[in-house]
Amino acid sequence: MAEQSILRLPERVVSPVRSLSSRIGIALALIAVVVAVVYIDRDGYRDGDERGLTLLDAVYYTTVTMTTTGYGDITPVSDSARLVNIIVITPLRVMFLILLVGTTLEVLATQGRERLKMARWRRHMKNHVVIVGYGTKGRAAVETLTNSGVERENIIVIDPSNQASLEAQSDGLASIIGDATRRDVLVRAQAAEADQIIITTNRDDSAVLATLTARQLNPKAHIIVAVREQENIHLLRQSGADQTVTSSEAVGRMLALASVNPSLAEVLEDMLSPGNGLEVAQRDVHPDEVGRSPKWTSDQVLGVYRNGHLYRFFEDQVKTLEDGDRLVVVRNADQARTPRTPEREPRSER
Repeated sequence: MAEQSILRLPERVVSPVRSLSSRIGIALALIAVVVAVVYIDRDGYRDGDERGLTLLDAVYYTTVTMTTTGYGDITPVSDSARLVNIIVITPLRVMFLILLVGTTLEVLATQGRERLKMARWRRHMKNHVVIVGYGTKGRAAVETLTNSGVERENIIVIDPSNQASLEAQSDGLASIIGDATRRDVLVRAQAAEADQIIITTNRDDSAVLATLTARQLNPKAHIIVAVREQENIHLLRQSGADQTVTSSEAVGRMLALASVNPSLAEVLEDMLSPGNGLEVAQRDVHPDEVGRSPKWTSDQVLGVYRNGHLYRFFEDQVKTLEDGDRLVVVRNADQARTPRTPEREPRSER
C-alpha cells in the first residue's frame, strides 16, 4: 500500500480523551442532580404497586426519564413533585439530550469540517513558503522568515516525522507528514503555487530528489537547499536549486572564527539574527540614492543586484546606483527605513 501524507492545519489541540471525559462528567452530574431532587421529594412519587420510592427507584426513574424512555411505572403524584418535574427535571432532561446529540453530531461533522477547512486553505495558499524538514535548520528558517515579516499562515512544513509535524502545528504552522521526494506530497503542499521552497533534509541524496521534484512542479519558485557536503552542490544546481548553503562547512567556519577571532564571530552571529542589533537585508534603492555611490547610502551596502547579477559594492559596474537596483545592506534592525519583506531576484533562465 502506498504511503499517504497527512495535512495538518494549525489549531488549538484538545485531547479527545479529555473532551469525552468532560462530556461524560457533565452527563453524570446532571443525572446526579435529578436523582437528588427526586429522592428528596420521594413522598410525592408512587411506583406502580403504590409503594414509596427507594434510592434505587430514584436512580431508575432518573435514567428512564433523562433518556426519554419513560416507562411510566413511577410517576409524580403530588403537586410539588409535578412542579419540580416542570421546573427542574424537564430542563435538565433537555440539557442531557443536547449533550448526547451534540457529541454525536460533533463526531459526525468533524470529517466534513476538516474537508471544508482543507479546501478553504488550498484556495488561499498561493505565493507561500514551503519548508522541507522541521529540524534545527527548518525551525531556524521559520523563525527568520517570521522575524522578516512572513506570516505563519503563509508557511507550510513537510516532514516525515509525526512528532515534527505536531511541533510545527503547535507553532502555528500548517504541516504535512510525508516524504518531500514524492510528487504527491509536494502537490498537497501546493508547491506548484509556492513562491519559495526551502529544503533542509538531513541527507544530500534526499535533498537532490526533493529539489528535482519541486523544480518539475514549479519552474518559477525560488529554491534554497541546505547541503551537507560541498561536492554535492553541483548536483543540486543541476536539479534546479537557485541557492545552496553548505551547512557543515558554514558551522565549521563559525567554530573556527569563534576560536581565532571571537569578536568577528559575534558580529556575524548578530547579523544572521534578524530583528535585533545588526541585520543583513535586501531592499530597493531609494529615490534619493539614485545617482550616488553605494558608499553614501543610508545603510552599509555590501552588494548591488542589477539585471539579475550581483556586484560587490566596490566593483566599477556599480560606482553609481541606478533606478531598479536592489541593495544588500547591513543595517540597524530597529531603524530600518523599509519593512523587512521576503523579496527575491527573478529566477534566471537555465
